[in-house]
Amino acid sequence: MQKMTFTKYAAFTLSLACLTTAYAAPNKKMDDKPNSVHIAYPAPAPLKGKDASLLGVNIQRTMTLLATSTSAHRNKVRILFYGQSITEQEWSKQVADAIRKRFPNADLEIENKAIGGFASQLLIRPAEHDLYPFYPDLLIFHVYGGNGEYEQIIKNTRSRTTAEVLMQKDHVTQWPPAVPDQTKDKGMWWDDMMNNHFLPEIAQKYGCGIADDRTPWLDYLKTNHYEPKQLLKDGVHLNDHGNFLMAALVERNLVYRPELSKENWKNLVRSYKIGKDVKQKDGKLTLEFEGNRVDLLPERSAKPGTTVQVLIDGKKPSAFPELYAITRPSPGPWSPLAVVRVNHDSPLITEDWTLKITSVNADSTKWTFDVAGSVTGADGSGSNDATFTSKSGRVKIDPEGFFSHGTIPVGYEAKWKVYPLHSNTFTVPEMPDASREYPITIALGLPNTKHKLEILPDAQGKIPVDSIRSYCPPVK
Repeated sequence: MQKMTFTKYAAFTLSLACLTTAYAAPNKKMDDKPNSVHIAYPAPAPLKGKDASLLGVNIQRTMTLLATSTSAHRNKVRILFYGQSITEQEWSKQVADAIRKRFPNADLEIENKAIGGFASQLLIRPAEHDLYPFYPDLLIFHVYGGNGEYEQIIKNTRSRTTAEVLMQKDHVTQWPPAVPDQTKDKGMWWDDMMNNHFLPEIAQKYGCGIADDRTPWLDYLKTNHYEPKQLLKDGVHLNDHGNFLMAALVERNLVYRPELSKENWKNLVRSYKIGKDVKQKDGKLTLEFEGNRVDLLPERSAKPGTTVQVLIDGKKPSAFPELYAITRPSPGPWSPLAVVRVNHDSPLITEDWTLKITSVNADSTKWTFDVAGSVTGADGSGSNDATFTSKSGRVKIDPEGFFSHGTIPVGYEAKWKVYPLHSNTFTVPEMPDASREYPITIALGLPNTKHKLEILPDAQGKIPVDSIRSYCPPVK
């Protein structure tokens, strides 16, 4: 695939995205049939033939979990909307509500972590905190910007999680020319390259679903004699009519198609039933698995609070330095100063961190700061004009890791947490709802290779585990 640099159009899309600042997208809940909520606008024409055959492709693990959930067994499904200000808009809430109403038996966790104004070359930084540790079953994704960074986000998602990805093409903001010409209109040429070449190539390369919002959007405008601006509230963002159409176009991709092949997803997540697939030997359970995550599901009859020890490759999970994550620092983007990416050189420990501004120049373009951890203590000072690595090595911030907006006061603080993606023990939780699963993640973020899991018995020689679930991302 041709590698594109951060072109004029990438800069243009970034400026368009900045027309509105970020706002939180709360998790709301949506009809048994798509598009039945709105009656004020004409519905888009149904897809036919080849276009219809692409609906639901490469997202069937998620759709199977949703469609096969019953009142007696509610499958846990995590869905994440991610992108920038377009993804923050009302359509994403409408789609989330529709999923909840269409699949009332699924045990759903739906979040929207989109950041307004963050094109792909910016979004790739906080994605480290927002996306990969969340480990969704389905990622619904749209972002403007450079295709190289876009592809890297997709590659990271498919190599670090088992998430299926529904990539969205751009909606229509102006009539496209019949033949885009780079020399005459670089913006429209890039539009064509991104939507008709790069995105389909990326989707095919990484096995992603693709929601072609663009082609039916054009057809909708022509059929109903609308101008593009009639569905927009400014140059790019959607008005109520645009949100209705976007929700309808995205939602119709979320279709269960059991006739499609399961080969591309059947081994992403594997379950091993204790007593059938894994048997206790020499007093312990041992399973060799491949992947980067393993969960344990408790035995229903086990006493809550019962605890057993767990080893991976002969070590406690806490011994793996990869099994920690960092929250998105607060305050977030569009505050006077946001830390959008925190790295580290040394192994992390569970603790809270504070970055405090100690000096700022007159126009808030240069500043100095101190960093301290709740366990590590005072850990060094730095400035935004050079890469900072703390004394312990547990904090590393590149100049690009800061995102400033407005006047930064001295004493201003940014905070984040380091939290574990592992557990050295398995403790049976309270299980008040017999229809729900209560998995405990033992390790998330392991090298995506073969591992050996060992579960040691309690003092009575029992192991209160019903099944083991391993996760193997498809891209190595």
